[in-house]
Amino acid sequence: MTVFGGAAPGSGRKGMNSLLGIAASLAVALAAVTPAQAAGSLGGAEKLRRLDIMLMVTSLRCRTTADNFSAEYGRFTSSHMAELNQASDQLRADLADRYGAGGSARALDRISTVMANDYGQGHPWLSCHELKTVTSDLAEVRGRESLVEAAEQLLGADRAPELAYARR
Repeated sequence: MTVFGGAAPGSGRKGMNSLLGIAASLAVALAAVTPAQAAGSLGGAEKLRRLDIMLMVTSLRCRTTADNFSAEYGRFTSSHMAELNQASDQLRADLADRYGAGGSARALDRISTVMANDYGQGHPWLSCHELKTVTSDLAEVRGRESLVEAAEQLLGADRAPELAYARR
C-alpha cells in the first residue's frame, strides 16, 4: 500500500478550497482502498461505530447552519446499513463475551455515550461544510474496508500535517 497526501491547507478561502478538494479526493480514492486492518476485526467494528456516531452527532450539531448535512447523513446510513449493523453486532458480541449479557448493554451504552460526547462540540478539525462534503462522498463509497479506512483518517483528534489517503 502506498500513501499519498498533500500539505495541510493554509488559512482562508484558498485553504478551504484545498481542504475540500483533498476531502473529495479522499472519498473517491476510498473505493480502491487496501485496508490497513482486516475486515471483521473488533477494531474495525469500533471504528465504524465511532464513524457513525461522529457523523450523527455532528449532523445534529450542524442542522441549524447553512451546511446542514442531515440528508447526506441519511444517505450514508441507508447506503451502509448492513456494514453499520454488522459492526454494532460485533461490538455487542465482544462486550457480551467480556461482561455477560446484562453487562454488555450497559457497557455499549457507556461506550456510545462517550463517543457521542467526544463530538458534541463538533469535529475537532472539520467544519460543518467539510463534514457535509465528506458525508456525501462516503454515502457513495462501497465496502466495509473502505469505511474502516475512512474512519481511521477522519476520527483523529488532531489535524495531521497531511490529510493522506491510501490506494493500491
